Amino acid sequence: MKAIELRRFGDPDVLEYGDVADPVPGPGEVLVRVHAAGINFSDVLMRQDRYAMTPPLPSVLGSEVAGTIAGLGADVDGLTIGTRVAAPLFAANISFGGYAEYVVVPADYIVPLPDGLSFEDATALMVQGLTAAYLLRQAPPQGKTVLVTGAAGGVGSILVQLARQAGARCIVAAASTEAKLEFARSLGADVGVDYTDPNWTAALGGAGPDIIYESVGGAITMDGLSALAPLGQMVIYGALNIQQFALGVPDLLGLIFKNQSITGFALVPLLTPPSLRAELTVLFEAAARGDLKVTIGGVYPLAEAAEAHRALEGRSTMGKLILVP
Repeated sequence: MKAIELRRFGDPDVLEYGDVADPVPGPGEVLVRVHAAGINFSDVLMRQDRYAMTPPLPSVLGSEVAGTIAGLGADVDGLTIGTRVAAPLFAANISFGGYAEYVVVPADYIVPLPDGLSFEDATALMVQGLTAAYLLRQAPPQGKTVLVTGAAGGVGSILVQLARQAGARCIVAAASTEAKLEFARSLGADVGVDYTDPNWTAALGGAGPDIIYESVGGAITMDGLSALAPLGQMVIYGALNIQQFALGVPDLLGLIFKNQSITGFALVPLLTPPSLRAELTVLFEAAARGDLKVTIGGVYPLAEAAEAHRALEGRSTMGKLILVP
């Protein structure tokens, strides 16, 4: 089969399109023919060997796909060849294999797709949709002013919508261009702020946000912390925030005397096969009904994975980037 293989670390050009061995499902596993594979920033960092986990070489990146069941291993019941499904490999602690024509997934992690939901939209709702849904459980927004950084991205665009539906009093979207801010406002954000402005937190006004869902990292994290309201909570998630983070004494004093908190967030430890299937089913059905807008920022042929990585690194995209074999 065709796949994108990572044989050495480096810039996007190290992603090689070619032939690899076909995967074979073992007991309790399902072979999925890939129709759409998701690209995440963690893939970019793995390619650069900057992620928390160094991938073994050679590797096929990609931890989420949607497609059709092409084969069943022994002891798999209740699934049928040809069924349209989501295959969130990451939920099974599998970080590799998605940038390919076929992938093997444990049967417990297969989720059928509703009619009317495209493979591309289903892929966008796996890592990003689940992250947004569980972030709101960790820090419920009802009646609160919330700040969403990276609000035009895959997680941010869903987070804005779900926070609106969950009863947030005011949603502030932070992004890097006016086009992205206008996009976030179209999804339900009340206010947009450009965090490339050195004084961007001044536009937040008042006492500051009660909750910050933060994924951009670097100076944006620290700027947001300085603007957090008393009793406020910053929830830190995403691949970028593991690159650099340091609290000094003044920051700690602020946290202590303003009774603030910083909360870490990792999706996979919160998931079990039953909760994964239940939560994805809710997200899939909401999108199929039109109650949740999924934004696809670009669809690239599998052979052009390097171009997709360049677009994601350049921060020029909105929504989810997808590869199609």
